[in-house]
This record gives sequence, C-alpha cells and structure tokens, in this order.
Amino acid sequence: MSARPPAAATPAAAAPSKRERFLSLDVFRGLTIFLMILVNTAGPGAQAYAQLTHAAWFGFTLADLVFPSFLFAVGSAMSFALATNTPHLQFLGRVSKRAALILLCGVLMYWFPFFHLQPDGGWSFTTVDQLRLTGVLQRIGLCYLAAALMVRYLPPRGIAPVCLALLLGYWALLYAFGQPGAELSKTGNAGTRLDLWLYGRDHLYRKDGGFDPEGLLGTLAATVNVLAGYLCGRFLQRHGKTVASTRSLLLAGAGLVLLALLWAPAWPLSKKLWSGSFVACTVGLDLLALGALVYLLELRGWTGGSGFFTVLGRNPLAIYLFSELFVVVLRLIPAGSSGLDLYAWAGIGVFQTIAPGPLGSLLCALSYTLMCCAVGWWMDRRRWYLRL
Repeated sequence: MSARPPAAATPAAAAPSKRERFLSLDVFRGLTIFLMILVNTAGPGAQAYAQLTHAAWFGFTLADLVFPSFLFAVGSAMSFALATNTPHLQFLGRVSKRAALILLCGVLMYWFPFFHLQPDGGWSFTTVDQLRLTGVLQRIGLCYLAAALMVRYLPPRGIAPVCLALLLGYWALLYAFGQPGAELSKTGNAGTRLDLWLYGRDHLYRKDGGFDPEGLLGTLAATVNVLAGYLCGRFLQRHGKTVASTRSLLLAGAGLVLLALLWAPAWPLSKKLWSGSFVACTVGLDLLALGALVYLLELRGWTGGSGFFTVLGRNPLAIYLFSELFVVVLRLIPAGSSGLDLYAWAGIGVFQTIAPGPLGSLLCALSYTLMCCAVGWWMDRRRWYLRL
C-alpha cells in the first residue's frame, strides 16, 4: 500500500515525457470498475436483469463487456506508464514482478477466507490442493506480462498484425486440439482440455463441469484486448484531443463491431470462450465508448460528475479487491434466526421487500457498489493507493 498519489496523476511525474493527461481514459477506467462490482454482486432472492448476467455460452450482454473493458483500460494505462527505454534486465524484472504480484493477489483472493463450511456444519481449512489457480486477476497478470513484452520488443506497427495472429492462432488451436465435433463446446474445447491436464479439476472454476472461463488458452485472445488499449492510448497521445482523433476512434469502433457481426456466424460471440468475434466486438464497443467520452469530456468540457469515476480509476485494484473480499465476509455472518447470511438477508429481507424481482436485485448490488465507492473515496482522501 502506498501513501503517494499515482505517478500519472501528478504534473511533476508527467513532466519528463510531457504526456498529456486524458480525463476520458480515467473516467473510462473508473466506469469499468463500477460496472464490474455491480455485475459481480447481484442481490440474492431474484434473478438479475439479463443484461447484468453473463451469457450462458454464446451470446452477448452488458455484463460480458466489463472484463474485456478492464483489460483495455490496462493497455491504455500501459501506453502512458510503461517505460520501454529502461535496460532489458531492469524492464524484465519490473514487469515480471508486477505480473507475479497480480497473480498472487488473485490466488489469495480466491483462497480467502482460508476456511470453508463442511456439510456437517463444521469448518475446515482450505488446503492448497483445493485452491483455484485461475481467475480474473490471474488472467490480468498474464495478459499484462505478455502485452508488456510485445510492446517492448515489437515495433509499434507490428502490434496489430500480432493481434490478428493471436486470434487466428487461438482459433486454429481450438480446432486442432478440441474434441472433434465439439471444438467450441464447454467441455470439448481445447482450452478446457489443457486446463484439466495442466491444473486438474480441483484447481479450476467449480460451477461449469470442468470448464474455466479464465483458463490458460483463452489468455491468447484476451491479450489482444490489452494490446488494443495500448494502441488506443498511443494513438491519443500522438494525435491529441481533436475532432479528427475522436472521429477516428468512432469509425474504428464501428468497423470492429461490424467485423464481429460478420465473423460471428463462423466463430460466435462468447465471453467464456473469449472468441475472436467477442474480442472484435468488445474492442469496438470500447472505442465507441471512449470516443464518446473524449468528445463529451475533452472537447465539449462536460465534466460534471466525472470526479466520481476518476476516484475509482485512481485505485482500481484496491477497490476491486475490497469489493470481492468484503462480500465474502458478509456471506459468512449469520443474520439472526433466519438461516441466511448477512448479504442474503439484506438482498431478500430488505431489497426484495422494497422492490421484488430484478429491480430489488439491482438495488442491492447498487447499494453495495456505492459502499465500495465510498471506501474508494475515503482512501483517495487519504492518498492511499495500492501499487504493485
């Protein structure tokens, strides 16, 4: 935990490279964190709105956009913060250490609270052989490392062709090593087969019959989201806050969404599989959203309320970890004689009473998200930032 403000947020730190700050990128990152918490903490007692739940396999919802958007934000931040002119060993040590710490945070987050409830009502220590090794932060760490190495050792013009090669290569691997006739299914795809062989079922996601949505092979495609964010951030640095640059973002975004729709019949949109059409669609939508933010915030100067999201964007890892860990704590606390945990009691006994159905679920999730935002605001006031 650091008590210093982030380097990118201080004029003194930015002075050597004279890189212009983009409020739109900060708001984009904060908005992504807000939606991530909202989607992950749907209130119990009723099914959430369809757009706030992930597609079962093929398909696309707003919830599916959140994680790739965060990876895109990681890439855009990389274009400002990653020092590619440092000596090779120093660079490799720095990015490897950061990736390893993100991976470790992910493993510890899934291990928490380190005990689990037994069928007989007793508690038992969760041993390492029961620990999930994959996850959201693990994928972020691996994608960050891969993207950082490519940014350092590839010419800028070589990144886009590498993105295409990663997607086509991943597609080819799915068909080359997947179960014949079931190459794009949950249990027959090559990614699931690799994860089961490499990690074993006990170290994977528990709810999908051996399939893990953050498995290793899908990291190839997810890295493209980070690289796309890097290219976007670099483009904005080179071309500035202009009508022309905004138009370019919007046109590129619309073009990628169209490409995704044309690609989808052959390789359907799937967040869980992280298909190529899904990557094209999410990058396209991120470019459209960012183009709109650049226009509204940078060109028109409509910055009212933007501070709410910039606070979240300044401390994303700390706020995300708090949101994931604290809800686990709430689910461990019994709520009187109801037989419910505290979070379930709030969702069912309070919010479902006020607004039965999906609206109550949304209000519960929104209340929890705003509480996490308040914690983020409190940390920001004290200039406490988690830096790895």
